Amino acid sequence: MASIVAQCHYIFGLRTGVINNICYFDEQTVIFPCGNNCVRYNIDQRWQRFIPGSTEKSQGMQALAISANRRYLAVSERGEKGTITVYDLQHEQSRKRKVLSGGEVPVLEFVSMAFSPDSKYLIGQAGAPDWTLFYWMWEKQKVMASVKTTGSTNPINQVSFNPQDNTQICVSGNGVFKLFRYAEGALKQSNFLKLESQNFMSHTWMSEERVIAGTETGRLLVFESGDLRWEMSVTTKPATQEADRSDRMTDQSVNQSNIFVLLSSTAKSEGAAPARMPRVTAITSYSKGFACSAGPGTVCLFEKTEEKDNYRKTREIRIPADPCSNEPSHAEQQEMVTLCISPSEETLVTSTDRGQLYSITLSSAEMSKGEQAHFEFLSHSFHSNIITGLSICIRKPLIATCSLDHSVRIWNFETNVLELHKEFQEEAFSVALHPSGLFILVGFSDKLRLMNLLIDDVRTFKEFTVRGCRECAFSHGGHMFAAVNGNLIHIYSSTTFDNLLNLKGHNGKVRAIVWSTDDSRLVSCGMDGAVYEWNTLNSKRESESVLKSCSYTGVTISPDAKTIFAVGTDCTLKEIQDCQILREVAADDVAYTTIAMSRSGRVLFAGTSIGTVRAIKYPLSTQKDWIEYQAHSGAVTKMVITFDDQYLLTVSEDGCLLIWKIIDKEGRSLKRDKDITYAEEILITKSDLEEKNQIMMELKTRVEELKMENEYQLRLKDMNYNEKIKDLSEKFVQEIESLKTKNQVLKTEKEKQELSHQEVMREVVEKHSREQQDFESTSNQKLMLEYEKYQELQLKSQLMQEGYERQLQAMEDSKGRTLEELTLFYEAKLQEKMLMLGQDESRQQVREFEESKKQMEEDGDREIQDIRIKYERKLRVEHEINLRLKGETGVMRKKFSSLQKDIDDRNVEIEKLRVELQKLRGVIKSLEKDILGLKKEIQERDETIQDKEKRIYDLKKKNQELEKFKFVLDYKIKELKKQIEPRENDIKEMKEQIQEWSSVGRMEGELDQVHKRNTQLELNITELRLKLKATDKEMHKEMQRVRDVEALVLRFRTDLHNCVGFIQEPKKLKDSVRELYAHYVQQSDVVDIVGVDADIQREYSRQREHLERNVASLKRKLAKDTEVHRTDNVKIMKENVSLIKEINDLRQELRLVRTQVHDYKSQMGINKKKLSSSDLTGGGLVARLNFEEEAERIIQLQRVEIQRLKMQIQGQVQVHSLRPPSSSTKLPVLTT
Repeated sequence: MASIVAQCHYIFGLRTGVINNICYFDEQTVIFPCGNNCVRYNIDQRWQRFIPGSTEKSQGMQALAISANRRYLAVSERGEKGTITVYDLQHEQSRKRKVLSGGEVPVLEFVSMAFSPDSKYLIGQAGAPDWTLFYWMWEKQKVMASVKTTGSTNPINQVSFNPQDNTQICVSGNGVFKLFRYAEGALKQSNFLKLESQNFMSHTWMSEERVIAGTETGRLLVFESGDLRWEMSVTTKPATQEADRSDRMTDQSVNQSNIFVLLSSTAKSEGAAPARMPRVTAITSYSKGFACSAGPGTVCLFEKTEEKDNYRKTREIRIPADPCSNEPSHAEQQEMVTLCISPSEETLVTSTDRGQLYSITLSSAEMSKGEQAHFEFLSHSFHSNIITGLSICIRKPLIATCSLDHSVRIWNFETNVLELHKEFQEEAFSVALHPSGLFILVGFSDKLRLMNLLIDDVRTFKEFTVRGCRECAFSHGGHMFAAVNGNLIHIYSSTTFDNLLNLKGHNGKVRAIVWSTDDSRLVSCGMDGAVYEWNTLNSKRESESVLKSCSYTGVTISPDAKTIFAVGTDCTLKEIQDCQILREVAADDVAYTTIAMSRSGRVLFAGTSIGTVRAIKYPLSTQKDWIEYQAHSGAVTKMVITFDDQYLLTVSEDGCLLIWKIIDKEGRSLKRDKDITYAEEILITKSDLEEKNQIMMELKTRVEELKMENEYQLRLKDMNYNEKIKDLSEKFVQEIESLKTKNQVLKTEKEKQELSHQEVMREVVEKHSREQQDFESTSNQKLMLEYEKYQELQLKSQLMQEGYERQLQAMEDSKGRTLEELTLFYEAKLQEKMLMLGQDESRQQVREFEESKKQMEEDGDREIQDIRIKYERKLRVEHEINLRLKGETGVMRKKFSSLQKDIDDRNVEIEKLRVELQKLRGVIKSLEKDILGLKKEIQERDETIQDKEKRIYDLKKKNQELEKFKFVLDYKIKELKKQIEPRENDIKEMKEQIQEWSSVGRMEGELDQVHKRNTQLELNITELRLKLKATDKEMHKEMQRVRDVEALVLRFRTDLHNCVGFIQEPKKLKDSVRELYAHYVQQSDVVDIVGVDADIQREYSRQREHLERNVASLKRKLAKDTEVHRTDNVKIMKENVSLIKEINDLRQELRLVRTQVHDYKSQMGINKKKLSSSDLTGGGLVARLNFEEEAERIIQLQRVEIQRLKMQIQGQVQVHSLRPPSSSTKLPVLTT
């Protein structure tokens, strides 16, 4: 039997906390960490390939980096000794190439890495406390250099290579921005800036000299050659203070003349909280500019401007709100962690701190200038917290998961997509899918909820009071479900929702439950070290196993329900059967957290607290017979095997869902017992269906309207096009005529030009041939003469050279002979003198002789030199003459070649003219073709015109039909208007009544009409009462008749009974029947009784119904009229109250005016007495007179107003006295 193994198939999730956690491998493939693996995900085809992380004492991934040529991937992992592993991505399995470490330097982790532009070197920034930067030649695992980049209090956030230079490195962090250069085997700092106040979160290289860095306060600082040039803000708020910023930059020892502060840069207001400043957590460059994060959920695109060294913000891209969340704005508050642009710069991808991946096409973002650009999910929405629940169903390929991020998600493991997801107010602890896949059970902190899985939503339809349900499970049949409440297990019915059983027995919290295949058993384990097997029919414990030293975390049961497997905190796997632990398998000091067994019973899968998954062969052996797989970066929380044994599903505390393919060692899938066909049914509520149908109907009507509108538009367009066709046809006809005339003109011109051109060509050819012959003859003569001169000069130079050489030889021979003769002569003389003279004289003579000898030698040498110079000069002159002659011959040759070139040029011109002639002929042919084409086009246009005319005829027919249809519709509209007119008249009457009621003058007439109506109604009531009395009398008469008829019937019965006594005597019976007939039956009764009674009855019922209807309508009318009277009385009373108050106010004003007038009069009298003298000016008197007249006029107006109000009050009182009293409200007392 082949052993069973598991293979990673698909994973949902993103590992947070990893620096640079997404990068592009090619245009369609991205790489990101998930669990303890790196995933190569193809965006278009949606397949995944896995790069497994190392399992050797690793504490998790810290950072990723991809080389410039996209071939190598570096993964740093934390551990007792931090390592960097380089993978070859071009290899099929992404094989491991090299493992780098800090060597002898103790390094726990590498927080940031980067490849050089040529991918040969790698830098890695070690973490605290040393913060050492390593520079490797990674293929040889050789540390080229290392340097300490910062102190223990200033952490480093990012390191990078210059994209054009392998030796220059940029390091940024909290208060750190340094450039290093590798030279002479060491890394040396090349810039020195004091930037302690800035926390640099990220940076990117824009060119060989320029770096842009983003800070925690939302500032973008641009450095060139290590010096700060200018800064700006990612926000778009206007207020900017240039002076403060320049002062701050001078404190940082930056040259003021090199600073160009961007106008869009902003300064934060004094009262703004620093926590609300947008942090530039990620930044990346591309050919047009750069993209950077600008606070929660926002990315800004900056592009280069035409001005040098400037950038402007062109686009702002946001994360959209999540419609499936209870608080949609939470999605917009995610912080960007990494930004990455595809190699062709088509797509921007970002990862967030909540483990989500978003993407956007940059071209679409640029096109939608007027609208807000939004990110879309790169693949799906992932869990962002610990996954606490996992469940599957039988009838559908669905997976349900719940998490502490308050969400429940439904995945499809066949298509590898997210089907549904919904966020709730509370945390979800457990989840269970119904076997049908249509219902889901979710345990929240406050309640256990049973929900429907609709087509696009998850809706609650039943709640159970089970608080903090950490475990729940449906039975295999789906008719029951179990829910854990602390140490209790409740079993409910799925159909009636009744609590069937309560399983009590555990002393600690229950951590896992599992149903047997036939649903007759339920196995549970808890923190109290107990494993119980319950009978689900009578709630009895069938078996138990208690081990208090172990706190169990997971349990499963074999397919035959005879064996139980449990795992817990004692790092062992226990096989329990018949209340006994048959076997314990140690786990190498690793705690198992969950366990699952395949339906075939051949293999057990166990999840551990370090995130690994183990495949353990069954039956169990005492030896360590398992295969371990690195799966998650956190403890495995739940594990499930699908019902067909094809997939293993695991979830973990790292928020990832991992789907494993279960295969044998040969790579084949396991054989299924039977093929499973999944259901395709879905749930939808009636209201949603009706709403969708309504929307469909509305859309259909809209489509019909659009069709009609389009047809109308088409008709209009056809008419316009017909007009245009007519215009164009006329225009084209005119153009054709003009072209014909032009063509004729061009033909005549062409013929003329051809003739003139032929004449010119003939003349040019003749002239050229003559000139060519003349040039050839003259040049040949000149060449012959020059050649002869050259021969003569060459002979002369040879003869002269030979003569000079002979003369030189002779001179040298004569010089040698004269020297010998002179030496012999002087030697003989010297001997004679030596003999003749004494010793002193001989010495003197020897000296003299030597001097004379020297002088003679010098004179001979000088003469020889002069002769040599003389002859060399002559030789040089001859040589120069020879050279000049050679130059002249060269000039002649050049002239000859230039003449030859002229001849060739003329030939070329002749050829060009021939080509032009051919071109002109071609143009003529093309024009003829154009004429033919235009004729064809005219013919086609005529045909199209005929087609259009046919179309117009058809459309006219349709128009006639539509006019008929319009006539019918107009008739219907008229009928509808006739129906509407009475209602409009009623509305007008109502409006008139309202207007009449609004005016006080018409109210009295209306009241009279109401009184008349009341009297009329009283008369109607009296008439109806009389009619009612008459009907009562008739009813009594009818009742009396009924009683008489009943007495008659009774008598007839007794007589008939007596007659029946003669049943044996036919003659007596016949006689008695005749007597009965003669006594009880009359001829008129026989004829009229049936018809009369029926008519009376019908008339009676009709009259009665008519009277009852009249009475009911009169009652309603009376009630309505009384209500109208009451409201009118209240309204009039309120108006009276307001008028009386107004009268009182006016009376008070009148009193005040009277007192003022009295005061004015008294004052005037006093003034008259005092100012009776003659020196009073005329102007003062006029003023007083005017004042007195004004006062009199005001008093008169007040009196008129008071009189009018009195009249109005008397009229109101009279009206009020005519009406019956409606309420006991008293008017306020008039104050005089």
